[in-house]
Amino acid sequence: MLESLNIAKLLDVYAIPWGIKIAAALAIFVLGRWVARMILKVVDKLLNKAGMDVMLVNFVHSIVNALLLLFIVIASLDQLGVNTTSFIALIGAAGLAVGLALQGSLQNFASGVLLIVFRPFNVGHFIEAGGTAGVVEEIGIFSTRMKTGDNREIIVPNGAIYGGTIINNSARDTRRIDMVFGIGYGDDIKKAKEVMQSILDADARILKEPVALIAVAELADSSVNFAVRPWVNSGDYWGVKFAVTEKIKLAFDDAGISIPYPQMDLHIDKPES
Repeated sequence: MLESLNIAKLLDVYAIPWGIKIAAALAIFVLGRWVARMILKVVDKLLNKAGMDVMLVNFVHSIVNALLLLFIVIASLDQLGVNTTSFIALIGAAGLAVGLALQGSLQNFASGVLLIVFRPFNVGHFIEAGGTAGVVEEIGIFSTRMKTGDNREIIVPNGAIYGGTIINNSARDTRRIDMVFGIGYGDDIKKAKEVMQSILDADARILKEPVALIAVAELADSSVNFAVRPWVNSGDYWGVKFAVTEKIKLAFDDAGISIPYPQMDLHIDKPES
């Protein structure tokens, strides 16, 4: 009889209350996971609809999933009677310590997210940023990988890119080539302009609109300098620049137009005897 009473007391005091708490905690966990999946689906749908990068969508999905799971676990433990206040404080302290230790990495991460969201450049663009220049091959969460013209690979921290000036040479369909050519003061200016204009007109890669500029830009110490500024498609920039430079030099030689170079005239006065 006494043994039956003890069993009934154990059931009333421990088994039944704890059973209810465990069942409630499991219900909170299961229901919470279901709600979390619904929230994640909505988040993924909104991000994909906004045209976000796949890498950013997956990253945000992981972060939101981890936060929701942490919230569900804390709610389940609270239902079991665990003191979650100290648990939350411990997580906060650990997060602060990790944040201080990874301060540079977090800066690169934040910059990576901003680069992916605002897209100042895309893969395949030729940019100047972070103290270097190259064609973008990959935009990562922490760093951006670029390829130089001589086929070297450069990995630049995103913080260095987003925290400085970004020059995107591929953002526009067309570019202007700025070149300077000097002729001697004794040469015919009109003839030089005609020679340069004929070279620009003969190159099909040079756009007709906007009209290329050929004008006297400076009367320098030893030369009359012309500003030559044709417009081309961005992909033709370097090819046209190199070709026009060579053709103008050859054409000047054929036309007898000199290209001065810096020189110094030395005059020696003979002492009077």
